[in-house]
Amino acid sequence: MLKDFRNFLSRGNVLDMAVGIIIGIALGTVVSSLVNDIVMPPIGLLIGKINFADLFINLSDKHYATLAAAKAAGAPTINYGAFINTIINFLIIAFVVFLMVTVVYKTQKKYQKPAASAPVTTKKCPYCKTDIPIDAVKCPNCTSDLSHVEGKS
Repeated sequence: MLKDFRNFLSRGNVLDMAVGIIIGIALGTVVSSLVNDIVMPPIGLLIGKINFADLFINLSDKHYATLAAAKAAGAPTINYGAFINTIINFLIIAFVVFLMVTVVYKTQKKYQKPAASAPVTTKKCPYCKTDIPIDAVKCPNCTSDLSHVEGKS
């Protein structure tokens, strides 16, 4: 069982997947910082000096001025501002992954060798217009003699 596990880990796909996961985690961290530190502050300023991370609905009877105060008191809250940030994170990550996949597919297409065309094995009968073997001298469908029209098909 240990040998099978070692073989599984040494396959290229598993290593590629691990690298992809590590890069994905790093990308997620960068995008979270981009959203929280660069994208959301100007949007909040335009909307009216709102910090989206602090938007919440208090489900308790007491009033709390900030989300931090509500969390410190252990009050139940719905943190819709954090949810908005998470949605924006997701959209940016999805767009970046879309761009990466598009670029990879285009480069793979660009460097793929064109498929070799299959050799021609049939020709059209000049009389009945059906496909027949290229070296046929008599059409099996209309029984026409093709030996005198070889160059015309």
